[in-house]
Amino acid sequence: MYLLTAQQARMFYEMSASILDLPEPSLARVEDIHIPMRDGHKVKARLFAPSQRSSETPLPTLVYFHGGGFTIGSIQTHNVLCRELARIGHCAVISVDYRLAPEYRFPVATNDAWDALQWVSKNLSSLGLRANALAVGGDSAGGTLAAVCALHARDADLNLALQLLIYPGTAARQESASHQKYDSGFMLDKATVDWFFDHYIDSKDRDDWRFAPMLAARHDGLAPAWIGLAECDPLVDEGVAYGDMLRLAGVPVELEIYHGVVHGFVNMGRVIPEARKAHDDAGHALKRAFSLCP
Repeated sequence: MYLLTAQQARMFYEMSASILDLPEPSLARVEDIHIPMRDGHKVKARLFAPSQRSSETPLPTLVYFHGGGFTIGSIQTHNVLCRELARIGHCAVISVDYRLAPEYRFPVATNDAWDALQWVSKNLSSLGLRANALAVGGDSAGGTLAAVCALHARDADLNLALQLLIYPGTAARQESASHQKYDSGFMLDKATVDWFFDHYIDSKDRDDWRFAPMLAARHDGLAPAWIGLAECDPLVDEGVAYGDMLRLAGVPVELEIYHGVVHGFVNMGRVIPEARKAHDDAGHALKRAFSLCP
């Protein structure tokens, strides 16, 4: 991928996503919405729900950010995953098409993510969704955005039921043992990681906690976390380290490591059976978290 332009890589990812992913599950409600950002731009988002609007039994909501190194990926590449989370978690999932690098470099993606979460929190009722039952989640770069949003939410007194983090990036630099061990031959290699980050962020900004949530000043008071990691993934060590950091700060953490699989496996359900297990685990984590909402 690192030999392609960003536009070529996006096209390749879009075309290949459906080949490895599970068949698309049918849902009762799927609709596109547009969310205003602080600079006047509107980002597209897609709402997935297992049932139609109901004033009597409105659904809780997960705001989800797709992975792709802040450079590739879209609502469509994560269509099946978001449908599965909605179906298994019995919740609405709002998947956000935040702006990508290199056209939009750091911190645009983090700003878009936080703006989207705030907007959804203020518009749950108008969307026919349950008030005060909101979670945030994402995978890979989207997991980074979700972790950053959880930190913003704490500081803004926005209550979240859960932060659902699937192999998130949390460190400023890729220096862990797993980055050395899985630097080539395991889907996400060092050259691709460098390619993503060269597109996204200047070296002087890499110590900003909005890129590396592990560097936030404090981690207490955050929403409970469910963290799903791939064993054969350069990011696995920083995922474990972030979970440990949250636990030390008093945050409830449930962490699962899926053995023998690589980064991106949750979108490879046709060929990697563990993807279904991760979908089930994440969906049931959402159910448990939402059951505790007042």
